[in-house]
Amino acid sequence: MTAYEEKAYIELQFWQRKMQKKPAVTDRLSKAVQQKINSFLPEKLHKGITVTIEKMVKAVLYGATYTTASSREEGSLEFREALVRQQISFYQKTASVEGAVTGAGGILLGLADFPVLIVLKMKLLFEMAALYGYDVRDYKERLFILYVFQLAFSSQQSRNEVYLRIEGWQGYSNSLPDNAGDFDWRSFQQEYRDYIDLAKMAQLVPVIGAAVGAIANYKLLDQLGYTAMNCYRMRKVSPLKVLR
Repeated sequence: MTAYEEKAYIELQFWQRKMQKKPAVTDRLSKAVQQKINSFLPEKLHKGITVTIEKMVKAVLYGATYTTASSREEGSLEFREALVRQQISFYQKTASVEGAVTGAGGILLGLADFPVLIVLKMKLLFEMAALYGYDVRDYKERLFILYVFQLAFSSQQSRNEVYLRIEGWQGYSNSLPDNAGDFDWRSFQQEYRDYIDLAKMAQLVPVIGAAVGAIANYKLLDQLGYTAMNCYRMRKVSPLKVLR
């Protein structure tokens, strides 16, 4: 194991502990409030949002499969992650500019930021998967990307559950059929929506919307990138496993 891989493994261990923390009191209260608010919303609205996000994400998954570069076959972890960081920085800046523009445009453009931001996040994850050497044409890799997305934008309680799925990915993916199976889209959209509500709500406020949109989008892409890096590190680095 190289010095860089050792450093990456230590960082990975700290991140893993964070992912497995028990929900704090504030986390549980926040989750309870969001669940209460969701209970007041009509079932038709929940279904409508779920279907909308499902179709949107599926469209991005399908399109990105053919617009993402081929998976990188060779390269050290250090080299791969240098390229990964470049991609994260590029998408952070793009999302920040997009957030500033839509934030400055008021409520209507602020609402338009939601689907655009999902596209940018998904595209970043596809680029990262290819740089780490995984073939995004394989539906199992696209499913992994969805779990990474869910892990990055979930409450701590849900994060504990999704983390276990990702940690045991090799065994889980081997049990999957050759065709795409069911995915809990309702849980996916609800966790994501609940997570970003507070971060993005102020973007709809006139005057401060542009600044809020730029900062919020930048931080959300940073969080997604950091989460994805560690998810792929779990598959690439361990004390007994050197990067191929």
